[in-house]
Amino acid sequence: MSTSHVIIGDGIAGSSAAETIREADPDASVTVITDEGEALYNRILIKEFAKGKLPEAPISIHDPDWYEERDIDLELNTHVTTVDTDAHEIHTHSGDVYEYDKLLVATGGTPTQLPVGNSDADGIHHFWTFQDARNIKESAESSDDAVVVGAGLLGIDLAAICGAQGVTGNYLMRGECWWRYALSPDGAEIIHDALREIGVTPVFDSGVDHFETDDDGHVVAAVDPNGDRYEADFVGAAIGLDFNTEFLQDTDLELDDGIVVDEHMRTNVEDVYAAGDITQFYDVLLGERAQNGAWGSAKEQGSIAGANMVDDWDATPETFEWVSSYSITHFDFPFLSFGHPTLGDDDVEKKFSDTEWRRVALKDGKVIGGVLIGDLAPQSKLKRLAREGVDVSDQKELLVEETIDLEKFEALEAE
Repeated sequence: MSTSHVIIGDGIAGSSAAETIREADPDASVTVITDEGEALYNRILIKEFAKGKLPEAPISIHDPDWYEERDIDLELNTHVTTVDTDAHEIHTHSGDVYEYDKLLVATGGTPTQLPVGNSDADGIHHFWTFQDARNIKESAESSDDAVVVGAGLLGIDLAAICGAQGVTGNYLMRGECWWRYALSPDGAEIIHDALREIGVTPVFDSGVDHFETDDDGHVVAAVDPNGDRYEADFVGAAIGLDFNTEFLQDTDLELDDGIVVDEHMRTNVEDVYAAGDITQFYDVLLGERAQNGAWGSAKEQGSIAGANMVDDWDATPETFEWVSSYSITHFDFPFLSFGHPTLGDDDVEKKFSDTEWRRVALKDGKVIGGVLIGDLAPQSKLKRLAREGVDVSDQKELLVEETIDLEKFEALEAE
């Protein structure tokens, strides 16, 4: 009798798990359930579509035929309402019940709505799905003034969309610089200058107190906590994700701003796994629980989960060991973050020029993440140091040399 695998979520984590399961077990039953109306697409490219730089065609990764060819059942527009882990059953909004032997939850999250007045007004957009990108593109093309809220990696995508669509924008940030948990003002100033060049003005120590709307319920302005008013017929908000775990509330799964899993993508409930943005996973390189929303990380987690769902637990399970990367391609210079740049107990940074800066985050003397602006060449060596857990505490200034010499660290290790 074949094993029944059910995957909730058809993002890159769920899809890569399905592909891994099918390759490992040609006879297994594999079902993918998603509440979206289209199959897997490239979340990295939807921002380029919203900017008007790409047509829709190259953004879709899988069409329904891809699943059919692999004998994977794809259930679109299907919302899971409850999971009964004792009975190994999944219940949907339409009353259908799916039985499983192994379950993977890869449902990701939903953008957090700003907890302020009129935050649900027309013209206020959150950026997560392909349909979001379509709505944002259409709205931006017909807008004159914009406000962007959320000084992080998704917020800057919204700012870049405004710049590409010729919409004058104000980027309201609560702190003194963009992504202040990963960049110092020195490094962030490179980003600030680039934003100004595309017509988006960074506004610091700001935020949103409430939105103003017209008689039709469309946003017309944002008012910040200082009382300053910014006209806007387009608003992009990216202040985080609410993870889609509401259908798991009646289970014994350990939930903590997501689903808690070990380094093998196993939850605390037998036969239930999780992968992707939604996981609070044990990071073997960091030595503690972490969360990561990068595309590559989600894909690898899905593959690890899929392999372990198929594997006999008498064998050695696959372990998630990954140094993630996230790139921004909106400006004339490259930008890359890796690992966990917002964590750690120490760091070292250096500004090489007006468009080149580097910061490396450390924990217990070991590299755990960083940000590179302008010159990405050191990334492979920095990632290697992170993977190998090299203690660099005595020579951390070597991490911001123009060219990183790994032999110097190897010599230190040998001493």
